[in-house]
Amino acid sequence: MNHISSTSVPRMALAAIPAAVLLFAFAQGANAQALAGQSVEDRLNTLMRVVDEQQRQIHSLERQVTDLEMAQRGRGVPGYGAPAGSEAVAEQPGADGLPVPLPPLAQVNPGVPAPGGNTGTATGVPVNPPTPDGGNAGNSAGGLPAATDGSGAIGQTQKAAEPVRTQAEEAVVQREHAPLFDHKLTLDWGISDTYYDRRQLQLSGFLALDAIFLGNINLGETKSHQVMADLDTRYGLTDRMSIDVDVPYIYRHSNFIVGGAGGAANTLSDASVNGSAIGDVNFGIYYQFLKETNSLPDVVGSLRIKAPTGTSPFGEKLVQLDTNNTNLVAPSKLPTGTGFWNITAGVSLLKTYDPVVLFGSMSYTYNIARSFADISSVQGQTEPATVKLGDIVQFGGGVALAFSDKDSASISYTMALEPESKTRAPGGSYTKVPGSETTAAALNFGLNHVVNKHLTINGSVSVGLTPDAPNFVVGVRFPYTF
Repeated sequence: MNHISSTSVPRMALAAIPAAVLLFAFAQGANAQALAGQSVEDRLNTLMRVVDEQQRQIHSLERQVTDLEMAQRGRGVPGYGAPAGSEAVAEQPGADGLPVPLPPLAQVNPGVPAPGGNTGTATGVPVNPPTPDGGNAGNSAGGLPAATDGSGAIGQTQKAAEPVRTQAEEAVVQREHAPLFDHKLTLDWGISDTYYDRRQLQLSGFLALDAIFLGNINLGETKSHQVMADLDTRYGLTDRMSIDVDVPYIYRHSNFIVGGAGGAANTLSDASVNGSAIGDVNFGIYYQFLKETNSLPDVVGSLRIKAPTGTSPFGEKLVQLDTNNTNLVAPSKLPTGTGFWNITAGVSLLKTYDPVVLFGSMSYTYNIARSFADISSVQGQTEPATVKLGDIVQFGGGVALAFSDKDSASISYTMALEPESKTRAPGGSYTKVPGSETTAAALNFGLNHVVNKHLTINGSVSVGLTPDAPNFVVGVRFPYTF
């Protein structure tokens, strides 16, 4: 029994391509006789249609050769994952894997009338009938045909001007810019570890004569890990609008280290506190205001709402964790949310210069004030108040480099500015919370790998540049598109 290896099939297909080209040439030669009874202008129009079709055929054959070579190397089809409608030419291969042969000349454009009609060409540019003086009515000074509304094949030419992204570039777009806008469902699962290390002086005493401190001076340190696993579900409603909902689950572990054990300032003691629960669920909507072209960037606006579904930090009482050290106090459990509703409006821009992708974004977060029955952390004390967190302004930008069809790396910078928070007692006015103003800046590094047309792996490392930012954040995400 004959056995044909898997590698021989692409070779046979490659060998069939020159034969298909020859058959195509013979077919076109036979139809050249259709030009005999036409006027010069009709012949020119027909030849223009033939040239357009031949260009499409050549492009299709080149793609077939590339796909077969990639299949032999085990790399898959290059460029898969480009946005719907971004292809320059629609290709319909036949059963043998080769493009369908071109129709005869007389059938290239069924919409073209019989010779003498002179109403259109294969490029969709109408040809006006010649005037008695030999000129073309409506033509420009250079004798070019008048422009159309772009409803014909000229629209395909304009669409071809839109950048066609590779798989790696498309992964960068989804990660740094916006989700898909093509009626596809994406489940994006990720896990990250955020680490904080904070040191501060703790003073227990009083000032004598406004210059001499009497009491204990201790150095306190807090080391904290926050592990978050979340599932972000995204769906494209239209080719310009998409929605998503993100549900996080958070585990927190904090280790508190304070001096003063046994009454000695240089003796340290420590204790750990853990906590886990669902975090703040958030959902949003994206709208693509401008699609990327060769001269304009992709512009997407977003509106997100975060609900206080996680545990609130307000009203959690501090407890003494070490009976031998009165300085070692910490909350009995750790919060997993902020306790506030907020609304974030943002805009992001992205421009592709193959193989480089530039992106940037800016957003404004409005924190809605909320009243709490108790915001005090002191045991046995109740303090009702209304709390208003500062509104956050965040901006950033970066660049990504696609160094293959499936892999890319990125680097970006982000900064978030938050003014002081305010509290208001019942019947009183707002007062600022000292030390609550923050400036968080971070440098972010990313690495993306496209596994196949459905699955992508996104790794990231973020390094804090200011004391208000986390020391580092390490994460990995697995978006899967159906």
